[in-house]
Amino acid sequence: MAENKYITPQDRFRLERGDQRLLLPLGDLFAALMALGISLLFWAKGDTWLRLSFEFLRVRIPGWFYFLPVFWLLLMVDAYDIRKAGNLKETLKSLSLSFIIAASIYLVIYFASEPDSLPRLGVAIFLVLAAIFTLIWRMVYVQLFTTTSKQKRVLIIGAGRAGKALANVVNEQDPPPFNIIGFIDDNPEKLGTTVEGYPILGNHLVLPEIIRDQAITDIILAISNEMSHGMFQTVLSLQESGLRMATMQETYENLTGRVPISLLEADWVIRSFIDHAPTSGLYRIAKRLVDLFMSMVGMVALVIIYPFIGLLIRLDSKGPIIFQQVRLGRNGKPYNILKFRTMKDSKDMEKEALVTAANDPRVTRVGRFLRKTHLDEVPQILNVLRGEMSFVGPRSERSELVDVFQVDVPFYRARMLVKPGITGWAQIHQNYAETVEETAVKLEYDLYYIQHATLFMDINIMLRTVVSVFGFKGR
Repeated sequence: MAENKYITPQDRFRLERGDQRLLLPLGDLFAALMALGISLLFWAKGDTWLRLSFEFLRVRIPGWFYFLPVFWLLLMVDAYDIRKAGNLKETLKSLSLSFIIAASIYLVIYFASEPDSLPRLGVAIFLVLAAIFTLIWRMVYVQLFTTTSKQKRVLIIGAGRAGKALANVVNEQDPPPFNIIGFIDDNPEKLGTTVEGYPILGNHLVLPEIIRDQAITDIILAISNEMSHGMFQTVLSLQESGLRMATMQETYENLTGRVPISLLEADWVIRSFIDHAPTSGLYRIAKRLVDLFMSMVGMVALVIIYPFIGLLIRLDSKGPIIFQQVRLGRNGKPYNILKFRTMKDSKDMEKEALVTAANDPRVTRVGRFLRKTHLDEVPQILNVLRGEMSFVGPRSERSELVDVFQVDVPFYRARMLVKPGITGWAQIHQNYAETVEETAVKLEYDLYYIQHATLFMDINIMLRTVVSVFGFKGR
């Protein structure tokens, strides 16, 4: 194997994105376990009989108390997005929301239980310390992330549409995931110009020299058209020397959680989804079993809330409680989606525009609350039970909108390769799409999900949806 001439000693110890994904929950778990241990010490200190002993831990402490760290990690699930975790402001928002949700849930349970049947001080100490220790750990992580980002010095090969799109994505992230030093392109007309603020430093002939002089650690290949023979040979030589390389598409997907549809070739759907059928085999069976189990649980919730929500809808405006609308499901098969009515008249919902605009005058007062909390979508549990939908998948659309979008948005019908979902990868990452451009971004999330779907990813999406409901992010 050729000797590595380019990677610096410091680069060998940097944190890759896989390391970061593992470190985040491990650090949070350690912080929560520390909080649990200290809360037990305080609890034992107030016990005049057993003090801190095995008997105290067995007799005095209820079994569920030991699962508080797991509960804390579940609440922090939205903060495990490494695109947000490197930003302290985003981390503080997620941490604050997790603390508020945890405290609110426990207060409701505490006051609904028999007096003195649940601990108050022990849980309070745990929540406060878990929040403090997690914040300290996250501040350390942000520093590690920033240091890692500065260590990665990247050259982008190709200054065309693909290279420009990638540079634009990097510029939008705070902090940036790596330092772009510049571009390499064989087009002589581009030499000396800039792309998204980064210089084009030369062609393949000077590439090895630039890598040495600029201490480059990574190369990203972003050539949309055919690569020249000289560039191919140079890149191959660099790869053999041990320089880290990645493609524009995989980098774009890692940074955004989306598929760059505007840069893909026409046969991409065939190569990605038809040759390798999405969500097949054991995953599809497991997903259906999860859907059935969740539907059974959800039906209990629907039976409980239906009388109250139904009464509020009827008092607020005339019309049916449940609204039905024809949507397109898997393979374009139509079905009737069920929702609590949120508009003043069913005809308003049938004539609903491309999307529901912010502060839409057709939405009732009760409907606005139902949309904010996503409670209007609870009846879709029946759609899941009937097999027309899944809990997780792309959002279903009306046939009229599909006809419009598939003309302007590449690969739009590919999202129908799987069942539509009540929630999905696009829903937890993006607000409602109001334009064709925003719909294209939404599709990029959907296609990423279809490509990378796993049961763990589905569970992650469902947990993050619960957090978003408490955050009132609906419209």
